[in-house]
Amino acid sequence: MQLEEAILTNVRSLSLEQQQAVLEFTRTLRDQKKRSRRKLRGLCADLEVTVSEADIAQARQEMWGNFGS
Repeated sequence: MQLEEAILTNVRSLSLEQQQAVLEFTRTLRDQKKRSRRKLRGLCADLEVTVSEADIAQARQEMWGNFGS
């Protein structure tokens, strides 16, 4: 059974109100515009936070320093 046939079979088994809801839902899906995702660096750019290699090394040491002891 093809996808379209399966969809039609399922829609035909619904009440008229449910079929109307399916129609409205498909219209919203069709009309939705793809939203572009912002890059993480772009999201945080205005925070003016600088993280150095030393900061990262210190955080790693704090998190993993006692691991396995």
